[in-house]
Amino acid sequence: MCRSPNTNPNWHAFLTGLPKCEHHVHLEGCLDAPLIFTLAVKNNVELPDPASNPAYASVETLTARYGHFSSLDDFLHFYFIGMTVLKKKSDFADLAWSYFSKAKQDGVHHAEVFFDPQVHMERGVSYRDVVDGYVDGCKRAERELGISTRLIMCFLKHLPFESAKKLYDISLKEGDLDLNDGNPVIHGLGASSSEVGPPKDLFRDIYLDAKDKGINLTAHAGEEGDPSYIKAALDMGATRIDHGIRLVEDPELMKRVVDNDVLLTVCPVSNVQLKCVNNVSEVPIRKFLDAGVKFSINSDDPAYFGAYILECYLAVQEAFGLSVQEWKTIAENGVKGSWIGEERRTELLGGIEAHVKKFEGVL
Repeated sequence: MCRSPNTNPNWHAFLTGLPKCEHHVHLEGCLDAPLIFTLAVKNNVELPDPASNPAYASVETLTARYGHFSSLDDFLHFYFIGMTVLKKKSDFADLAWSYFSKAKQDGVHHAEVFFDPQVHMERGVSYRDVVDGYVDGCKRAERELGISTRLIMCFLKHLPFESAKKLYDISLKEGDLDLNDGNPVIHGLGASSSEVGPPKDLFRDIYLDAKDKGINLTAHAGEEGDPSYIKAALDMGATRIDHGIRLVEDPELMKRVVDNDVLLTVCPVSNVQLKCVNNVSEVPIRKFLDAGVKFSINSDDPAYFGAYILECYLAVQEAFGLSVQEWKTIAENGVKGSWIGEERRTELLGGIEAHVKKFEGVL
């Protein structure tokens, strides 16, 4: 059986059409160089002087620079500069729509997307403009593309705890985390940005309070940081782990993850781009499958890393030569680990089953 997408075109068709759930994509990470320059002009935002930062000389030079990050912090430097062009509610709506449009082409049926209000609010953008803009983009995706969506608000680890607490209090006061109607505006909380350096349990008090309120919790951990970062996130109440590739270094913790049905949201191309691994083949995909660790495959910050979700699927297939049944397992675990109701879950699982049957005997 030929398993490489490079030698059997049916693999490309199979992976393109396989119904996907994306759980780890930052909307601000979908801000590509052309849109950055366009919004900078529209909103009268001055980008860095090319004399001191040559990457900002043109769309082409900035795009080329994105392919050469030396570390997570090097990437974050450009990531936060890019955000400065977002000023108006419509900017956030347009950014979300640009992601969902591409996701639809890549076979995404359900997307749970991160956003970072703190950096925007520090620039004077109102909380409501950020949230409502992204909500508009999500609703448009559901209405016009048939993609179900969930918003996950991230706290940033490089900022003081007080900044995160202020944001959390605002979101509670605004009612955006209210679970009473069964469909809150914000469906979960996450923690991202610099991993190594800030305290592992920086947001412990917020997470414990949110857990008591029944709010969904996830956290970036185990990307650059060792497995103790994953343990700290789980101890705070996270039921999903974003990245988590260093879990393989702690067999006991890996058993805990398996036993508790914790979903890892793995980002293989991102791991390569940020020098966590040398190539996709070093991401522990096979080890996770063999151990029964549930994971989904995601794009993280696709505009910066040059790979949206389909490219990530293809990269994994090229590196590991997975079987159709293994891909079915990955897709189904993604659905089961999503923060959705049973009706939508059943619908998505049915779509996967139907798609796999089309390729029985072909791959």
